[in-house]
Amino acid sequence: MRYPQGGGLTDAERAGRERVRLQAVAGFEAGEKNREIAAALRVSERSVERWRRQWREEGLAGLASKGSPGRPRLSQTQIARLERELERGPLAHGWADQRWTLARVKTMIGRLFHVSYTVEGTWRLLRRHGWSWQQPARRAIERDEDAVELWRREVWPRVRAPRR
Repeated sequence: MRYPQGGGLTDAERAGRERVRLQAVAGFEAGEKNREIAAALRVSERSVERWRRQWREEGLAGLASKGSPGRPRLSQTQIARLERELERGPLAHGWADQRWTLARVKTMIGRLFHVSYTVEGTWRLLRRHGWSWQQPARRAIERDEDAVELWRREVWPRVRAPRR
């Protein structure tokens, strides 16, 4: 990732960077050189060159912040529907067993909302909304908990070898 903590910029940081670009525009309009603007704003000359080119080609709109690159692609209404569908279980959506895998959730999101997520993006979406990873219990269907407990209490102490 580009940023060390993997979080990118906050809205306030993005707004601060946009203010710096708009200050550069004031320098462009005053006829200042790139080197002077870069020194005054404490940025690289290459950034100022790039901003000047964008400003010349697109005006102020070219220097405006584009917003968060990671904004959610599903609305709150869609997320509420996704949670309802997840609670219905995989059987209701045509899978043969009761396990939600990330690939299945990803496929279901695509079918329901026509939005494509990666498997990792699906995991992040679910985790952000309180869903956690679950390991299915591997137990025989025929397992009798009462018989197991009886065996542990009565048979195991007799079978276990005494320590010497």
